Amino acid sequence: MDLRKLKTLIDLVSESNISELEITEADGKVRIVKSDGTVMVPMAQAMPMAAAPMAAAAPAAAAPAAETGHVVKSPMVGTFYRASGPNAKAFVEVGQQVKEGEAICIIEAMKIMNEIDSDKAGTITKILVENGQPVEFGQPLFIIE
Repeated sequence: MDLRKLKTLIDLVSESNISELEITEADGKVRIVKSDGTVMVPMAQAMPMAAAPMAAAAPAAAAPAAETGHVVKSPMVGTFYRASGPNAKAFVEVGQQVKEGEAICIIEAMKIMNEIDSDKAGTITKILVENGQPVEFGQPLFIIE
């Protein structure tokens, strides 16, 4: 979906009395939900690469040299969330087994909630980012062994 069209839909929900809007098109599905005066836009499908935020100019922080295991890195710039909502259970905890393709966090970018999936099966040994913290492209998020 075109970002201008998405912004127009967000503005429409923000300025109206409706609390939820769902649009299905050939290239994906968008659901916009207004809660507590803010607008959240969870995407049912991943954003196309052309619409993904560009990498930041600053270099991403590297994982500590002492860490072993697979590092899951942020695929975009945004805000890191461990759960789907403020009162929801975290997607993963330290010591939890994960499967490849399993959702492990959300990164909010441009008011779009993007689920980030594990790219490797294993056990979460470390969570490197605090909930609500901004993240950069390529920044380490988790260590999986």
